[in-house]
Amino acid sequence: MLLKNKIAVIYGAAGAIGGAVARTFAREGARVFLTGHRLAPVEVISREISAAGGSAEAVEVNALDEKAIDTHLQSVMDRAGRVDVSFNAIGIPDTGLLGVPLLQVSQEAFFVPIESYVKSYFLTARLAAHRMIAQKAGVIMTLTAPPARTGAPLLGGYAPSQAAKDALTRCLSAELASAGIRVVSLRPQAIPETDTIKDVFKLKGGGMSWEQWQTAMATRTHTRRLTTLEEVANVAAFLASDRASGITGTAVNLTMGTLDD
Repeated sequence: MLLKNKIAVIYGAAGAIGGAVARTFAREGARVFLTGHRLAPVEVISREISAAGGSAEAVEVNALDEKAIDTHLQSVMDRAGRVDVSFNAIGIPDTGLLGVPLLQVSQEAFFVPIESYVKSYFLTARLAAHRMIAQKAGVIMTLTAPPARTGAPLLGGYAPSQAAKDALTRCLSAELASAGIRVVSLRPQAIPETDTIKDVFKLKGGGMSWEQWQTAMATRTHTRRLTTLEEVANVAAFLASDRASGITGTAVNLTMGTLDD
């Protein structure tokens, strides 16, 4: 098992990616502490993991609330003795944040993704790092997206928020590597199982059916298909493991060749 006896905290565990990562971490031997802004959906994931023989606990935590994050992490420390992995997979609903040209988007709407994604990643990473420094080991992880690297219209503050997370990953790694802490992110491409990509389809579908649009998106990749949740979760488990000890300060490219970094 890649993550045998590891202690992992997952934020946004009720989302498609967060849930897939939680299940895979547990299958690879980790004890997972699942959080979300609503308890009921997270409990569903926790019960699935437990039924499959894994170890999971669900708690309601606002991943934008520093005190709530800190209190929960301390409870994990008290119960498990350490935090080995912090994975931030939070998402925010598209309530009019996408689909508006930058010259027309309001200041408030533009900054919602930046204030949400970047603030949450910063808080969860910093508070986890305080615990990891004492044990001289740990992995801090998050998700990023292709628009952080390439221009795309009608995304408002979403693309800048992902670019900021990329920069934060590099800077955290530069500061924390000497303490034995790795900081990495995953950059998938248009995962059909996620609500996020379905929101983009509604915005940019251009009259195509859902199946036609997926086919069109897949033509941008070398494999002529889109990334799956299973692939993202499997790579996340590897990155969280000791076998990925040489990987830090970077976004791992899962865009199937759409980006060539």
